[in-house]
Amino acid sequence: MLPVYPLKAFIYRFQPSHFTLDTEMFTPIPETIDRLSAELLTATALVPALAVAGATLATTGLAWGALSYAALWPTSQIFGPTLIAPNKPGELALTYDDGPNPDWTPQLLDILARQNIRATFFLIGSYAARNPALVRQISAAGHTIGNHSWHHPNLALTPAARVRNELVRTKATLEATIGKEIRFFRPPFGARRPEVLRIARSLGLTPVTWNAMTSDWSNPDAESIACKLIAKIEMNQQKGMASNIVLHDGSHIDPTANRGPSITATKRIISQFKKSHQFVTLDTWV
Repeated sequence: MLPVYPLKAFIYRFQPSHFTLDTEMFTPIPETIDRLSAELLTATALVPALAVAGATLATTGLAWGALSYAALWPTSQIFGPTLIAPNKPGELALTYDDGPNPDWTPQLLDILARQNIRATFFLIGSYAARNPALVRQISAAGHTIGNHSWHHPNLALTPAARVRNELVRTKATLEATIGKEIRFFRPPFGARRPEVLRIARSLGLTPVTWNAMTSDWSNPDAESIACKLIAKIEMNQQKGMASNIVLHDGSHIDPTANRGPSITATKRIISQFKKSHQFVTLDTWV
């Protein structure tokens, strides 16, 4: 079995590049680290590739890389299945995280309406609670709304009770606002562990990751964002896959963040693929 204490050190280091630890949202007390270590070790024992020669992997650091891959890589299914994209290379799903944002989301809705395209919006619950009219506007326009947690914590590091509260509170708020069932859940940063996926499914939520994303949250160059996404879409198409595209219409860190480049990149992607592909919501893939 892999030693627990090196795994604890791994968990403390396990931060996505655009994640800022909010000590008010999550404080890694020893009991929490013990619980997460035990859960990740159990998951590791279930995966032969990680269980074989565990002691050797621990000394080389490969085990930590494998756990990081399992928890963060969007196409990894080691900790459980997530919805990515089907074998439908002619379909594209535009999805937007970290809204609703009263400055940028309406602009995005106008663009999508003019092109008669429906998208999927993964909303932060606390933002949705402050902008219920905008949430209703998204839904009324025919877009799919998904659960992106209440405060956008790293759920791979969050105790199970807190994970459930994040998802339950967001789901209840969104459903009360739009009068429709919320069926999809995207973990913030894509970070998950087995218990996170189990909790989501127990609430009737399908976990969703992606196969086309760039760092649009920090890249001020719309053309760069669009070109990188176009390359990934074309690569997915060569593999016979649809593309589940992630962009951001808000920010979990700074609600005033400029999302103009992401909006402009959306127009570029639509222009590039409108005649050759079908834009769909995630509902069509389940």
